[in-house]
Formats: sequence, C-alpha cells, structure tokens
Amino acid sequence: MRRLLLIPALLAALWCAPASAQSRSQLGPLCTKDTTPADQMVDACTKIIALKVFKGDQLATVYFWRAVGWNKKGDYARVIADTTEALRLQPSQAVYNMRGSAYYDKGEYDIAIADFNDALKLGPPSGIIFHNRGNAWLAKAEYGKAIADYDVAIKADPTSAFSFQNRGISKEALGDLDGALADINQAIRLDPTLPQPLINRTAIWRARGDLDRAIADGSEAIRLARDKPPVNTMTPPNSVLISGYVHRALAYEAKGDYAHARDDYKATLSVVASDAGSKANQATAKVRLSLVTDASPPAPRDAPSPAPQPASPATQQTGATPAPSPAPAVRGTRMALVIGNGAYAHVKALPNPPHDARAVAKSLRDIGFTVSEGVDLDRAAMQKRTRDFLREAARAQVALVYYAGHGVQVDGRNYLIPVDVELKAGSSMTEAMIDMDTIMAGLDDQVRTNILIFDACRNNPMAHQVAAAGANRAIEGASGLAAPTSLGAGATLGAGTLIAFATAPGQVALDGDGANSPFSAALSRHIGTPGLEVQQMLTRVRAEVVSATKNKQVPWSNSSLLGEVYLAEK
Repeated sequence: MRRLLLIPALLAALWCAPASAQSRSQLGPLCTKDTTPADQMVDACTKIIALKVFKGDQLATVYFWRAVGWNKKGDYARVIADTTEALRLQPSQAVYNMRGSAYYDKGEYDIAIADFNDALKLGPPSGIIFHNRGNAWLAKAEYGKAIADYDVAIKADPTSAFSFQNRGISKEALGDLDGALADINQAIRLDPTLPQPLINRTAIWRARGDLDRAIADGSEAIRLARDKPPVNTMTPPNSVLISGYVHRALAYEAKGDYAHARDDYKATLSVVASDAGSKANQATAKVRLSLVTDASPPAPRDAPSPAPQPASPATQQTGATPAPSPAPAVRGTRMALVIGNGAYAHVKALPNPPHDARAVAKSLRDIGFTVSEGVDLDRAAMQKRTRDFLREAARAQVALVYYAGHGVQVDGRNYLIPVDVELKAGSSMTEAMIDMDTIMAGLDDQVRTNILIFDACRNNPMAHQVAAAGANRAIEGASGLAAPTSLGAGATLGAGTLIAFATAPGQVALDGDGANSPFSAALSRHIGTPGLEVQQMLTRVRAEVVSATKNKQVPWSNSSLLGEVYLAEK
C-alpha cells in the first residue's frame, strides 16, 4: 500500500551558512536529493550534522532528510528517532507525516493517526496527509473513515492513482466489488505502469472466481515490480513484489495449479521483508507452501462435493485410521474443522471435549457446512487433519475452526494440545503441540471470511508442566490463552476474521459437570439459529455462559469482520 511523501520547502539559505567546501558542493545535494541512494544519503546527512554549523529549522531539515534515507533502508526505528529530533527543533507537516508513516510501517496505527492529525492541525489541508491517514484507517479496518479520507485526497488531486487504488481496496473490504473495480480500473488508467492496482484487481478477480484473469493481472504486476521497482521513498522496500507473488500464488492454488503456487510462495519467501504487511504475507506464504508441497491437486472447481458423513467413534480414537477428509471444496463452499480432544495420556483427561465437538459438528452440518471432524487426535492425526483443512480452505468462501480441549500459551503464543503430548523438562515442548498462529496465517486471505472458536482454556495442571518444561529455557507459560496479536497488525486485509475464546485471555474456562462444557453447550444451541448474525449469536452465548457459571467465566471475542455474517440463513 503506497504512502505519499510530503517534501518540506527547503530554505534557500541552507547551504549558505559557514561550512566546509565539501559540505556545500557535495554533502548538501547528496543529503537532500530524493534520488540519492540510501547509504549515501544517510552518510552525507550524518556528516553535515557532525559539522555542527546548522541550528533550528535548518538542522531539522537535515534530520528530516536523514530520516528519508533510513526510510529507504526500511529502518523505521531510526526514521522515528530522526523525525522526533526534527520535530523538537521545528515542528512541520512534512516531519509529522514522515514519522506517522514510519509508525504505520511498524504496525502502530493509532500512533500514526495521531501524527497525521498533528500534521493536519499545522495546515494547510494536504491531500497527501489525508491519503496517508486513510491508509492507517484502512489498516485498522475502519473502512468508512478510510474512504472519507481518500475522498478528500482525490478531491485535492484527481490524478492520484494511489488514492483511487486504496479507496477501491476499502470498498472491496466492505463487499462493494463493483465500486472497488471501478476505482481500481481508474487507478490503472491514470498510471498503467503501477503494479499495486493490478495486485488489488487480482484479489477482486479471485473473489469473483475468475482465476485466469487473477493470474494474468498478478503476472503483469510482478513484471512491473521487477522491471520498475518503486522509487518513492515512502514505499516499503520489496512490499509490492512480495504482495504480487503471494496473491498470484493464492490464485494458482485456488485453481489447483500447485506447481506454480509453490514457485510463487518460494519467491515470496526469498525477498527481504521490512514492513508489517510484507511479513504477514510471508507468514501466509510459509504455511501455504508447506500445504501444497507434495500435495495432490484438488478436484476441478466445478466438481460436486459428496455429502459429508459423520465419522464413527471407532475411527476417531488415537492411533486409529482417521476419518476421511471431505472432498476438495468448490468456490463458495462453507467449510469447518472441528476437533475435540479429551483422552489425554499424560495430563488431566477431559470428559467433555469429544461430546462438545460432535454437538458443534452436527449443528454446523445442519446449516450446510462441509465439516472435517476429529476426536481424541494424537499429534500426527491432528496435524494432518489441520493441514488438509487449511489446504482445502483455499477454495472456500467461509472457513470455521472449532477446537475443544487443552490449550496453553507459551511466550505469548497459543498452542492446541494433542492427546499424546508429554511435556518434560528440557524437551522441545512447542514442537509437540499445534501452533494457533500457524492456523491463522494459513487462513489469512482477503477473499474469505474466517471464524475461529476455541474452548481451549480448561482449568487443568498443564500450566505447571509448561513451567517445568521451560524452567531452564527462559520460556514463560501462563494461564489460559493469550489475546491474538495478528488482527490489525499488518495481516492481509479482506473479508475479515472473528476469533472467539470460551473465556477472557489469560483466564481459565470450566469443563462443566454435564456432558458438555458451559461454552460449547451454549454454542451448539445458538450456532444454528436462523437469521442470527454471528456476533449477535456469540453475545447470546456469552450471556448464557455468564449466567450458568455465576459470573466465573466470561467468553471473549475479537473481530475484524466487515459487516454482518450469518452462519444459518435467515
């Protein structure tokens, strides 16, 4: 996503102050010329600062330009340090805009917006700053506010291809594919040499199921990014190329062309990433690459899926042959992965998760989901079922994951626990578990809605074993699960993700005295209610759990969904 640079008016007298001949004839132009290579720019500005001949607004200008050099290198911490010093010397719109943009690239969007607000207060109104603030709103999934800022930016400069592009992205996120396509097409007409609008149109074609057009646009975007890398200092290095590769890879994968998808995912990982969005794309590429490696291509997109059959208890037990995975999904399919682990061999067994999983799986099948169901899975079976689901979800419109069983947080990351896990001091603890972040990265795609529900915070002795296993390795184990950090931190923008926990982060949930946990009992009752929006459904679940547990357990959720999502049709 392109940020725009606001260049301050350089004082004509800047290089008239007493200084060495070298600084006047060489260092000055090297420091303040936008096309100077990053290392030379930083070096020249550093030498000018060392001369100690400039003060006030002149010195602030030098710090600004050194920040431009750091920005070219993707060193946003140093950008922030230099712009902060420049602001101390002489506040200006340009410097606030630069620092806000650096915070944006670090994924600190609220601070970025505060800096853009300060820039606008200094006046005069700037379409560039409205554009950049729109980017921050867009990253925060505040799409209405983003569109409002892009409207102002476009009014100020109707030739701004990037403002049209980003307004189109915002409209796409809100489901207005026609409005999005009109804005993206306008961006391409304004500047056909830009790869970014083509990447965004790639996503629109994928959302419409037109994979050949998606691949064609992705290929042209990659060619442009290779042949004409962005020279604007506010574009994070390599971000466009990384985005082009991952979007084309997702199109190839959805089409069933795993060979080309693998090539593109590898290419995504081979490029150095500096900004939060690129790192999120690479996290997705890493997971998707592992899924398509040595995998058989799926059935054709128009092949019908057979009616799903519930797995029998005999085929769901640890060590037995797992139930068959559902056939490859057709675009538009709603898919679910449901796992309930209770028969733990080395930690406290839980009686309810298998019942919870079966109840939720039945409710989902009743409302039209294709369900992959597993009960009491060991690590190998749980990993295979999860990977199979993530692979097929590439072609689904809605993906839902439900897990009941033991779960822990280690060093702030969440892990789901197979039934054969055995935690011992000095062992490679996390390798025996399933990383929740891996599931989230594998599902990160702007053309799909994701619902993740975890009843995995049961009160049990595992925290003590986590602590013992990590006692000599500086590992921190904590109660309950940690609040996910990837939402709103640079992950791919799109249809949105909702994450629900049976209880608040860091707290423990109850397994219950009946056949089901309080959370899963309420969930299975309400999830199939016709015409009930998913967040309203979770509100009903929350109220029921709070009442049933006498305020001991309060379910928690975090959402980046873009509007209303109904699991059961009205």
